[in-house]
Amino acid sequence: MKVDVYSSAWCRDCRSAKQFLESHGVAYTEINVDDDPSASDELLRRVGKRAIPQLVIDGEWWQPYTPGHGLLYDELYTRLGIPRE
Repeated sequence: MKVDVYSSAWCRDCRSAKQFLESHGVAYTEINVDDDPSASDELLRRVGKRAIPQLVIDGEWWQPYTPGHGLLYDELYTRLGIPRE
């Protein structure tokens, strides 16, 4: 499975998403939208807004949180095939 995380250092939800991935041993490539202006443009082109974090799992774009509610943990487990303990 190939996972890319579009994120930024100032984004609390981005840090939470990366921490979730790391704590479950999911390898990912971080794409920092502040360091790479073309990444920010790619977000806008793919999802219609510059909302982060965005995960790209095997080519499928997905926003792993709902504003005001935080990370979608149930969906993260399911989409990443992580068994519940």
